Amino acid sequence: MAKMRLIPYQVEEIKDTAKEVPQGVQMIQAPDVWEQADEGGGNVIAIIDTGCDTNHPDLDGQVIDGKNFTNDGDETEYGDGNGHGTHVAGTAAAVGKEEGIAGVAPNAKLLIVKVLDDNGSGDYQWIIDGINYAADWKGPNGEKVRAISMSLGGPEDVPELYEAVKQAIDSGIPVVCAAGNEGDDRHDTDETAFPGAYNEVVQVGAVNYDREIAPFSNTNDEIDIVAPGVDILSTYKDQKYARLSGTSMSAPHVSGALALVTSIAETQFGRKLTEAELYAQLVRRTVPLGYPKSAEGNGLVALNILNRFEQLFQTFNTFFK
Repeated sequence: MAKMRLIPYQVEEIKDTAKEVPQGVQMIQAPDVWEQADEGGGNVIAIIDTGCDTNHPDLDGQVIDGKNFTNDGDETEYGDGNGHGTHVAGTAAAVGKEEGIAGVAPNAKLLIVKVLDDNGSGDYQWIIDGINYAADWKGPNGEKVRAISMSLGGPEDVPELYEAVKQAIDSGIPVVCAAGNEGDDRHDTDETAFPGAYNEVVQVGAVNYDREIAPFSNTNDEIDIVAPGVDILSTYKDQKYARLSGTSMSAPHVSGALALVTSIAETQFGRKLTEAELYAQLVRRTVPLGYPKSAEGNGLVALNILNRFEQLFQTFNTFFK
């Protein structure tokens, strides 16, 4: 059986310091809803990847637990010798102190599930075990994972992988997957990677800061949503920062967005929402970009769009009274 691998990505730049709310986080309007969402507080995002640099100052206190399923060290060693997992983790939930960068949901917690080794490669069984671990995980105060983020893919549709994904979703956890970077810049040809291509997951394509579909972004009839994925600044191994490009970078924007949406919607409804309800709440907060559905799905994440509609209606009603 083929190995599961990191979806290929491009390292644009590595740097020692950074101090900003990254452009991608701003583009999906996360800061506009931070107060309403308590910055995602109370939610745990599982990052299923190459591990995480838990010593990074911007991830200080963000990692609630973790486990290593690879052959790199024992199960308690889920550090990141690759950099990819740390980058994904930072986009989802970097803490956003005065020095450093903010992720989409700075008050959420991270469950680090290391299923790819430092070369970015892993057995399908490691990923399957990692998904099951994340779905079953309980925190010290009864916390449960509220979103799973996977920026990895493989060519093979393995039934056991599909079963693990379905079980996680059936237990109420949205599973967010990168679409893949085999795109040919044509929207009428399909490129698929698994688990992204499964209907049940939230498959995320990439756009640049001009809201254009990235040429590398896979297109297929299961794309659900797009998010920033070009020149994305986030945390990196060895306490550094990096700008990376790929649908790998788009997926954690959506995982973090789900933490914010969960906080807002469950407060409004006064109860825990199902996976289907959370997906519906996420999709309500998107804007179409004018591309075929095979490229953009429901469109670009725009977390503050409902509040803007509300303000517009209030103005409209006042004007016509």
